[in-house]
Amino acid sequence: MKLHAVHSLYDQRLAASTKPFRARGASVERCKLCMLVTSLCVCEEKVTLDTLSGFLLVMYDDEVLKPSNTGRLIADTVNDTYAYIWSRKEPNQEMLALVQDPKWQPFVVFPAQYAEKERVVSSVNVVEGKRPLFIMIDGTWQEAKKIFRKSPWMADVPVLSIKTSEGSRYGVREAAGESQLATAEVAAKVLSLAGDNHASQCLDALFDVFREHYITGKKQKTLPIPGALAHYREIVKR
Repeated sequence: MKLHAVHSLYDQRLAASTKPFRARGASVERCKLCMLVTSLCVCEEKVTLDTLSGFLLVMYDDEVLKPSNTGRLIADTVNDTYAYIWSRKEPNQEMLALVQDPKWQPFVVFPAQYAEKERVVSSVNVVEGKRPLFIMIDGTWQEAKKIFRKSPWMADVPVLSIKTSEGSRYGVREAAGESQLATAEVAAKVLSLAGDNHASQCLDALFDVFREHYITGKKQKTLPIPGALAHYREIVKR
């Protein structure tokens, strides 16, 4: 498994903590990289892919520390994934430079009803010579809306709205009443829109692996056979 930006951000955020972070299930021994119960670790199974698309994860304060976070699955799958902690007053300068980098064409991935109509797009049309950079806001739904509203640097970036009638398969923690998909579920759909179909399938399958292994560890049950991991292995080989 390749170490990536979310792993680095996790270490930085943990080092900056003034007191221990106590997530739900904090007494469980977890792998520090995949955040699953140690006996259910899948780090050796993960494959990172080179894609046309890149991702910028804008994470709300302690989101990167939560074992239930799915943003890290994007970084597990897509080689060009960047991650930063959100700050309203002092946005990270490297992050701002990334958004302005001429090789990238940024899109904020967010529901259309929260943006001006003229900003909303439903397809990924990229200028020749550029690559799509998908800005994913990663936190609870209330935190995500706060980041979207209070980030002036996002104000001129097109908003890519993902329309789906599907419910989330997550089940690890509940969305805040708006039938929101998990971050990794949305990212898989975005990759498909951008034509990165293999990466989309791999991320979607990895999400199922994470979900199945996380819930198994939480409920102290055994994994189904065959399970999500067997399907992920098949997808990766294609």
